[in-house]
Amino acid sequence: MSGNSAALQPPADAVPPVRHPDAPAPGELLGAHYGQCFGCGDEQPHGLHLEARAGEGVSITAEFTVRPAHQGAPGLAHGGVLATALDEALGSLNWLLRTIAVTGRLETDFVQPVPVGTVLHLEAEVTAVAGRKIYCTATGRIGGPEGPVAVRADALFIEVKVDHFIDHGRQEEIQAAMEDPDQVRRARAFEVNP
Repeated sequence: MSGNSAALQPPADAVPPVRHPDAPAPGELLGAHYGQCFGCGDEQPHGLHLEARAGEGVSITAEFTVRPAHQGAPGLAHGGVLATALDEALGSLNWLLRTIAVTGRLETDFVQPVPVGTVLHLEAEVTAVAGRKIYCTATGRIGGPEGPVAVRADALFIEVKVDHFIDHGRQEEIQAAMEDPDQVRRARAFEVNP
């Protein structure tokens, strides 16, 4: 990523990210933060079903398979779907910080087309934290973790309170998530993306 945007450059007083002591262990599957999430939810028939695993430090690895429902041009992934995959991977990093945050800015480079049927391998990491701002980067590769780069992104996430979702979400979904008896799922439903 070129990182030319001033909004994506951490300020001089930014600090290195610190993995939360209660974060999932490296290699552990993070699971869906919300069943209806288009990026990771297992209840979304046309969603990405992105599966992320905790990495070392404040990083994750993830993958998703580009299906026919994800195409833009014939036989190729839609650019918006690829941006969504990057955003979902980047958002998953917040689970390692144990922070509720939303995407403030996402800049994406599309390096090469991604054919339908491809498994896109994603790596993402937090690079710096400054107050409520979380700076991170991600790369998507074709054919494996060492394959050619297809997409990459830099992002800025902003830490928010759970009220952000309660104030702006649709009431019936908010209520259903709040009534979930699984405390971890209930908390995670509100962890990423606006």
